[in-house]
Amino acid sequence: MIETVYRATLLLNALWFGAAFWYFAVKRETAAKLLIPRSARSSPIFATMSAALPFLGGMNLAFSLLSVMLLARGDLFVAPAEQGILLFAFGTAHLTQFVINLPVAKRGGRIGESYWHVLQGPMLFIFVVDAIMATLNFAGAGLRLG
Repeated sequence: MIETVYRATLLLNALWFGAAFWYFAVKRETAAKLLIPRSARSSPIFATMSAALPFLGGMNLAFSLLSVMLLARGDLFVAPAEQGILLFAFGTAHLTQFVINLPVAKRGGRIGESYWHVLQGPMLFIFVVDAIMATLNFAGAGLRLG
């Protein structure tokens, strides 16, 4: 049962981090539109944000590939403590994304030209899934680190 939770969590990590790579690196202009208000999209800020987002995508790709490699090589990191540490690290990655968006959500999202909408559209989905994934990874880490 615990092994199934571990492997399922790795699979969900691979999918979620892979989707984040695709969105922030491949569809970077679409992602930038979430962060930059329509009125500022003709400014250099939009181009700069669009160019910087693949950096975030690249970090997500690394987490996705690590998850895939751990699934493919089930003979690595087989000790419960090792698996717990991995899940704790993945959980931290998800939690930081949630926590960074939390103050923006509490303020109500975009205020004039500042910030982005967290409580609607794609950002709400990202916000909620990061919270769920952080919880799932930390729960799995707790089971493995016991």
